[in-house]
Amino acid sequence: MATERSSGTIVKVSGPLVVARGLSGSRMFEMAKVGGLGLLGEIIEIRGDQYSIQVYEETEDIAPGQPVEPTGQPLSVELGPGLLQSIYDGVQRPLDKLMAGYGEFIVRGAEAAALDREKKWAFTATAGVGDEVGPGDILGTVPETELITHRIMVPPNVSGKIDSIKSGDFTVEETVAVIVDKDGGKHECALMQKWPVRVPRPIDHKLAPITPLLTGQRIIDTLFPVAKGGTACVPGPFGSGKTVVQHQLAKWADADIVIFIGCGERGNEMTDVLMEFPELTDPKSGRPIMERTVLVANTSNMPVAAREASVFTGITMAEYYRDMGYSVALMADSTSRWAEAMREMSGRLEEMPGDEGYPAYLASRLAGFYERAGLVVALGKEQRRSSVTIIGAVSPAGGDTSEPVTQGTLRVTKVFWGLDDQLAFQRHFPAINWLTSYSLYLDVTDPWYDEEVYPDWSKNRRQAMLILKKEADLQELVRLVGMDSLSPADRLLMEAARLIREDFLNQSAFDDIDTFSSRKKQALLLDAILHYYAVALKHIDEGAELASMLDLPVMEDISRAKLIPEKELDARFADLKIKIEKAIKESAAPE
Repeated sequence: MATERSSGTIVKVSGPLVVARGLSGSRMFEMAKVGGLGLLGEIIEIRGDQYSIQVYEETEDIAPGQPVEPTGQPLSVELGPGLLQSIYDGVQRPLDKLMAGYGEFIVRGAEAAALDREKKWAFTATAGVGDEVGPGDILGTVPETELITHRIMVPPNVSGKIDSIKSGDFTVEETVAVIVDKDGGKHECALMQKWPVRVPRPIDHKLAPITPLLTGQRIIDTLFPVAKGGTACVPGPFGSGKTVVQHQLAKWADADIVIFIGCGERGNEMTDVLMEFPELTDPKSGRPIMERTVLVANTSNMPVAAREASVFTGITMAEYYRDMGYSVALMADSTSRWAEAMREMSGRLEEMPGDEGYPAYLASRLAGFYERAGLVVALGKEQRRSSVTIIGAVSPAGGDTSEPVTQGTLRVTKVFWGLDDQLAFQRHFPAINWLTSYSLYLDVTDPWYDEEVYPDWSKNRRQAMLILKKEADLQELVRLVGMDSLSPADRLLMEAARLIREDFLNQSAFDDIDTFSSRKKQALLLDAILHYYAVALKHIDEGAELASMLDLPVMEDISRAKLIPEKELDARFADLKIKIEKAIKESAAPE
């Protein structure tokens, strides 16, 4: 029996926090309509007859004595055909429909359905009358875009025998199948489901991530890979390129679906995303990349309370496509803004503050978000293997990664891409510091790369890291006594490290060829650089002059190798290695 709920009255307004009385029967995280405009809010604390509500819109003109109406429902998202190519705000209101209905500025209290109620979708039934079905079983398919087939699934809480099902054109609300459970109850299934954002969608079981996520960024894929179903943290100070890294990953990651959440970011950065993404082309299919993308935009000038909602809205949509069997990459930029919103709401609730004023539950909230990533076997007879990979940017104040948000994130993520503003000032992008970053997936990704991509992948990766670390040690000596104090072998190592830094790790996001490197290209490029180092070191050990090895014309060919087109890799890199050997041999030969 449904609980009787009563309307309440506002007794206090403190920014986005509204306190009401009289909401008997209402529960935690239930949605409510606040004030005469019916602003959307969520109950986040109950003390006796006092209900604290965080409002997802500006509370100007809201005053004590105004009404509050409970909805009886938690914050939920609509899941169905039409999600892809959409741009939502933090509570899943479609921004294009809001603009069409209310103009360029969102009017408070504006409402619009997340999924189009008028559009008809072509549903093709794949299950039949009399079939026994359970949670996650596929009833049929809808061609959502040219790239993605939307699989209509039995809701997680429904099982039984199909009483009726039909193919045809339907809106998202129309019934396409009726399932009768063992007690005789009938469940009408439409193309659309609703799901509370704070509740993880159920799965059959989780698996250990083993397959690397291809990002096309050499420093990430080669040195610090993230596995499909894994988690990564991208902290860095202002101007170090967090947003550019997130954009690159969203464009080029080899996930089937991309969910990009702009959580509290500057309006001009979100504008770049919203204008750029519809113009991008998917590298695999040649189709617009928006056909497999959902954007959630919650800029810094929007109400702070909606920042937390935007993060959970995005992860719930990611889980929905994961349940269909797709691999999903979710980019959250930036979780620091979400944490700041939590700190503000916690202060208004007069909770006991934790480190740096953040609430004591900051770490558990971060963990609850990142733990929704994973490689899973989804519900359903098909035993679909799918994944959600979460990559969260963190904006620590002053670049101090010892602050609570970064540390709370690092406790639950397995990859750390530490951005360095000094590298960014030197125009080295991606500005990921190779000496401080790490990946805990190397033990599982190295064997995969060795078997599937290049036999010497892991050996070359380890050697490259060793050269970079030795270079950092030698830099201290060079600063004290100069380059001439180094042995020929050490000076050659410094040159090899320069090639790795400038010609392998440095990558232009704005060059049509260099913006993306395939795994094969990454392997061949690093192998060519290390081949130069190995051949030159051999001749130096045999008595050759170092100077002749450092100023070879072939060095320019090595520097330009990253611009070799994908179709020419094998022949061009084979020729390059031969050219390297010949040039070094000729320079080392006595005159």
